[in-house]
Amino acid sequence: MHFTLDETDLHILDLLQEDARLTNKEIAARLGKSVTSIFERVKRLETEGYIKGYVAILDKKRMGKQVTAFANITLKEHGHDVFILFESKVNSFPEVMECYKINGPYDYLLKVMVADLEEYELFISNKLSRLDAVSRINSLFVIAAPKHETALSLTTGQLIKTSKHGKREE
Repeated sequence: MHFTLDETDLHILDLLQEDARLTNKEIAARLGKSVTSIFERVKRLETEGYIKGYVAILDKKRMGKQVTAFANITLKEHGHDVFILFESKVNSFPEVMECYKINGPYDYLLKVMVADLEEYELFISNKLSRLDAVSRINSLFVIAAPKHETALSLTTGQLIKTSKHGKREE
């Protein structure tokens, strides 16, 4: 069963995007709602697939991933089976953080994170370029990331942003 998100649902989602460790009690206190109401809403949001999971966001540099690259990929051929096989292979590479099928001069855009340029070169030469479907690889390296957001902007007519104190900013 599908339901429409109301303002309270959006506030809950916004708070959980800000801090997924919040308890139902803390959310209820910030929004002035009952704990039971919040519990039921969170469960419904999970069941309906609005909340896919809860994760810890790691510091990539502390984890030894100093280099972020975007690889534009052109395939030799186009077709459903070729796409499925390519995506399957790419999904098996731990260096690939994200894979997008795109339009324009390239077929795919991969976000790759590795320790250094040497590891990137090994990834390209030993893995990516060995895929039969790959015709061309064009790499771009991130110099700085002035903005990196993990939270989706949530709207209901206009932007609803819940601050850490439960006050609504519009």
